[in-house]
Amino acid sequence: MSKKALKPLPIPSPEYNYANESLTREQLENSIQSLQNEVFNLKRMQESITSKSVKRHQFLLMGVKHG
Repeated sequence: MSKKALKPLPIPSPEYNYANESLTREQLENSIQSLQNEVFNLKRMQESITSKSVKRHQFLLMGVKHG
């Protein structure tokens, strides 16, 4: 995985600022989406590795006589 650049959230002003609120919301949504993508990719990699190891184990057992 590549290292992500840190983007600090803007410092809130004493009065409500719509542009600042919008920027903060967008940054939070992007961060959550990025985390979701990374978790999905890690789960997919883990399932792939497990699947490959199970297939290898089954292949090695094909020639073994049971009994």
